[in-house]
Amino acid sequence: MDSRPEAEFEFPAWPQFDDAERIGLIRALEQGQWWRMGGSEVDSFEREFAEYHGAPHALAVTNGTHALELGLEVLGVGPGTEVIVPAFTFISSSLAVQRLGAVAVPVDIDPETYCVDVAACAAAISPRTRAIMPVHMAGQIADMDALTKLASDAGVEVIQDAAHAHGARWSGSRVGELGSIAAFSFQNGKLMTAGEGGALLLPDNDLFEAAFLRHSCGRPREDRRYFHRTSGSNYRLNEFSASILRAQLMRLDEQVELRERRWRLLRGLLAEIPGVRPQGRDERCEVNPHYMAMFRLPGWGEDRRNALVDELVARGVPAFAAFRAIYRTDGFWQGPRPDETAEEIAARCPVSEAVSQDCVWLHHRVLLASERTIHAVATLLADLLGSSPR
Repeated sequence: MDSRPEAEFEFPAWPQFDDAERIGLIRALEQGQWWRMGGSEVDSFEREFAEYHGAPHALAVTNGTHALELGLEVLGVGPGTEVIVPAFTFISSSLAVQRLGAVAVPVDIDPETYCVDVAACAAAISPRTRAIMPVHMAGQIADMDALTKLASDAGVEVIQDAAHAHGARWSGSRVGELGSIAAFSFQNGKLMTAGEGGALLLPDNDLFEAAFLRHSCGRPREDRRYFHRTSGSNYRLNEFSASILRAQLMRLDEQVELRERRWRLLRGLLAEIPGVRPQGRDERCEVNPHYMAMFRLPGWGEDRRNALVDELVARGVPAFAAFRAIYRTDGFWQGPRPDETAEEIAARCPVSEAVSQDCVWLHHRVLLASERTIHAVATLLADLLGSSPR
């Protein structure tokens, strides 16, 4: 047998690139201006990304966490306000809130989709609530119909954490057509990547102009005398990263279609293994780009789950333990926080508590592999669990 651990599975590499990225980098290099205020790559990428997602405007920024921070800031989030976030998410969702001096209020998730629970959001709204932040977990769009109505009725904003949702569609609408700000990440593992990077989709010109000003140190485009109109920071994306992202966007549709097909196969195989519960799907999510292939092992504890992940990795499968519930991290408690203990939050977030201990996810490049490899992954998991398909 080949000594390389991945030889059996033949997973494609990630990130992927070809001559489109090479040409783009040379184009950015030879234009002679390497930052967005003098070049054309960032402007072009923003137009293309906005058009692809059906948004009036896109703003490219340094990373996905900064995209969230900037989106929250233009919605008025700051000291004295609260933002409702899922308890089960990558910690950037809450850190972005806390970095602005606001309180991140964790709420529970739906046990099938792992997206934020609408009833839990409704129960958490207070006079200080400024926004609700649904996270489109692993590409499954949260219940945007109910969340948009809830926010409208309560007089609060919605900001979508769409870091996993490049190309996703909900009830006939693209992410940029859902009427609220959406924040994306282009970190190395994401569905489109330039190593790092991020973007906001903005539903109107006023929000775009406010975000543009703040992402460039509060300085207007035409300024030559350093009249900074507002506070802000330098969140500008560089021309080289934008050139790569333009190429990545061109192959996104093909990759999403393939991952959708492979997930249908893998999900069916996983569902046949006793004790394995794949992530569910709200059928209103017409296109799920599948940033992760997620499944639970209900009743398992964290140590047992972690041991399984280690064994999968040792066998060559790019497997990971699911996110830790944000209130179970030290970082969450070092910023503005609710007047609750971790145990009190856990008591009202039982699904998040369980999923963070018994869930496994596989890198999306698994879903770009052959059908043979998908079958091999499911067979390996069944063997490790001492099970056989029903």
